[in-house]
Amino acid sequence: MKGGEAILPQPLAYRMRPKTIGDVFGQEHLLATGKPIARMVKANRIQSMVLFGPPGTGKTSIASAIAGSCGLPFKIFNAAIDTKKELQQIAAEAQLYPEGMVLLLDEIHRLDKAKQDFLLPHLENGRLILIGATTENPYISLNSAVRSRVQIFELYPLEAIHIEQALKRALQTDAILQKQEIVLEDNALQTLSERVNGDVRKALNTLEVVALSTDDVAGKRLIKAKDLLTALGESTLTFDKDGDAHYDLISAFQKAIRGSDVDASLHYLARLLLGGDLVSLCRRLLVIAYEDIGLANPNAAARTLSAIQAAERLGLPEARIPLADAVIDLCLSPKSNSGIKSIDAAMKDIKQGKSGAIPDHLRDAHYSGAEKRNHGVDYQYPHNFSDAWVNQQYLPDTIKDKQYYQGKTTGRYERALVARYEQLKARKEE
Repeated sequence: MKGGEAILPQPLAYRMRPKTIGDVFGQEHLLATGKPIARMVKANRIQSMVLFGPPGTGKTSIASAIAGSCGLPFKIFNAAIDTKKELQQIAAEAQLYPEGMVLLLDEIHRLDKAKQDFLLPHLENGRLILIGATTENPYISLNSAVRSRVQIFELYPLEAIHIEQALKRALQTDAILQKQEIVLEDNALQTLSERVNGDVRKALNTLEVVALSTDDVAGKRLIKAKDLLTALGESTLTFDKDGDAHYDLISAFQKAIRGSDVDASLHYLARLLLGGDLVSLCRRLLVIAYEDIGLANPNAAARTLSAIQAAERLGLPEARIPLADAVIDLCLSPKSNSGIKSIDAAMKDIKQGKSGAIPDHLRDAHYSGAEKRNHGVDYQYPHNFSDAWVNQQYLPDTIKDKQYYQGKTTGRYERALVARYEQLKARKEE
């Protein structure tokens, strides 16, 4: 008791934190026999590391389990809110343990320079074993000084079967839940496990809320799937328009459209729409229309722009309708990247110094004295010739035979462009 108030127990997810790596569900690519972290624990030689992945994938649990498996003291430090003085106290305490101390440094991507400068030397003697945890991509968010001193391991969202196993273990072993006479509706745990998007923390805490708030009937608490989903909420996806996961999602969206997979494209569109970031979604969709469909079907790009304008006027949720139409249209359209390939090839040459002087006959002649400089003198006006074409040099002398456009023939429109390009090229060579 404190001040006459009862001290509430820690949440179920905290109480069920594994004590050894054998208690951790999932992440077999790191924890199964012969895998990196399992090898460290077996050899009792834990190296500093950074664990990164979505929320609820076990970063804190794995750090705690490593310490428990090796019998090492364990401390938690938050890079964003804890002070340098607290970090100094932890480092001083670590020197008391010859085998070392495990320090979970949560939100390591927020580690400021002062804390970093203090921490780095302490990692060298092995007394302080750092396990950083972050939802950000450490290859982007961490500076090189930290990265050079740690191993980096990625965690993935847990599969539903692993989450269901964690829920069953909680019901069987947690002291608070065991005091309840809990009866589960068929598939209740399976339903919850499938709806938390790999977040075991959310699954455990949702189970506890429902278990403790369900009315006791005849000495039993019946937990139904619908009650679990109600407590869970409509969406459990985490959206951060500046985060690594957002860029992965946008990337998958474009690649699915480029690959003409309508169902995958609509799936990623739905995730982006539920994230509510209409601006970056529309921008990427317009990029796709020109980068991946391009000249194979230029009308699709025009229709995409119209769909985006409609979506911006409508706003969500109605914006999903024109955007879905555009995505389906782009998916099933012929593809051509000749536009981006051509301009990138031209820009590459210029960056490498392959440009040269503009030919005199193409230079501006609209001023007094231009003729004396021979500017525009020999220019031939194409409209004065049949087919509005005349054979004259347009590229600088140094690259006069350069060919940047490599046309594709996947769409009817660009096939006509390629045919015209080849025709004009042949006339130049006559």
